[in-house]
Amino acid sequence: MANAGGCWDNAKKIVEVDMNEKGTPLHEATVVGDTVGDPFKDTSSVAMNPIIKFTTLFGLLAMEIAINPIFREYSRIVGVVLLIVALVFVIRSFYAMRIPASTEEK
Repeated sequence: MANAGGCWDNAKKIVEVDMNEKGTPLHEATVVGDTVGDPFKDTSSVAMNPIIKFTTLFGLLAMEIAINPIFREYSRIVGVVLLIVALVFVIRSFYAMRIPASTEEK
């Protein structure tokens, strides 16, 4: 999303500066694209970076714990429990973000 937002922003700049087509329908289209692209690059990339870093760090730590000989006999049980907890959170967040159906009929 960050790359797509940057591309839309750069497309507007190319049309304005390099092609010198300000005020044309092409420019109007790139302004609309830039309006969509700015939130893409300003919000999603900032939000995704910590998630990627956390996931990578958590995976490395989980593997270190899982291959430890002392923990090996409990690793399957803990893995299943953590998987169930993760699935509960995924399902809860999916259903909590749903838009409720309108009860009015038009």
